[in-house]
Amino acid sequence: MKDIFVQSNTNSYHITVGESIRFQLEDYLKKDYSSILIVSDENVAALYLDDILKNFSDKPIFQSVVPAGEQSKNMQTFYQLQTDAINYALDRESLIIALGGGVVGDLAGFAAATYMRGIDYIQMPTTILAHDSSVGGKVAINHELGKNLIGNFYPPQAVVYDVETLKSLNEREVRSGYAELIKEALIADTDFYHTLLETDIYNLSNSELQDHLQRGIKIKAHIVEVDEKESGIRKHLNLGHTLGHALESDLGYGKLTHGEAVAIGLLFSLHVSEQVFAVEQPFEELALWLKNNRYPLSDIDYQTDRLINKMKSDKKSVKSKIQMVLLKELAFPVVEELKDDDIEKYLNSFIVRMV
Repeated sequence: MKDIFVQSNTNSYHITVGESIRFQLEDYLKKDYSSILIVSDENVAALYLDDILKNFSDKPIFQSVVPAGEQSKNMQTFYQLQTDAINYALDRESLIIALGGGVVGDLAGFAAATYMRGIDYIQMPTTILAHDSSVGGKVAINHELGKNLIGNFYPPQAVVYDVETLKSLNEREVRSGYAELIKEALIADTDFYHTLLETDIYNLSNSELQDHLQRGIKIKAHIVEVDEKESGIRKHLNLGHTLGHALESDLGYGKLTHGEAVAIGLLFSLHVSEQVFAVEQPFEELALWLKNNRYPLSDIDYQTDRLINKMKSDKKSVKSKIQMVLLKELAFPVVEELKDDDIEKYLNSFIVRMV
């Protein structure tokens, strides 16, 4: 079992990665909470909700189960969670447990951040992708016009990551999570990047998976400690997300998983980096790894004008100017402001390159 400490200005917390730790939850709670609300989705609840319920026999414990998928990260589901919290009489000494992937973590975290102006919550990630989203305290819901546009910075009290829950993931969820690990390696750790390039993500040992997760989490945790509110280097974590978020929104949430969209966005970032800095990037190398690991890179409906508008309305944009994280070289990210005409040119050449 590994423990990683995150020093936050608003709330410092531990990230614990291990096996079977979902059965020892009381060891990670900082307080004796008055009541507990577990938020999960239909898929995860069927597998692991009973395990969590067994931890608590001496206090009121409730559950809210939402539909699985990105489509649930919306205002209607958020409002339903608030209604559930009110009906269950949660108070300011109550706790919300987010049991699930990134959607549940973002949704339940935002509910916790806003219920009675903020109550405690903990993250219990059950996907590889959520190693990223569960760390750093960014919580949000989507708007039909853009991803994560309604949200807050609100750190959890703890992150309890039982890797046994990852055994139930399908291929799509595995590759979605590994796109974020590749992103973290690209911005901060060249050795980790080369390690991942030698990895068949569908045939991993437990020790390999835990090592990859811990390395990714440490990169994210370090950046969050330096820049909690995304005013500086935390923006580097958005590598691949400018086009990735636009594709998710334009194609319809759920058409591509978040990680699948980010994978395409990573290639686009490398493509643009080559044009802007006139330096060779590992575009072909990464594209081959993605293809070998069965990421959906072809038959994508790129609507250039719509994508540019989506990118301009993204929360990373400033004064309707598109900001992209690019790489001057591996592990050397920078943020560049790009003109619409240049983005259109880069998108068109990227689409040709992807055929």
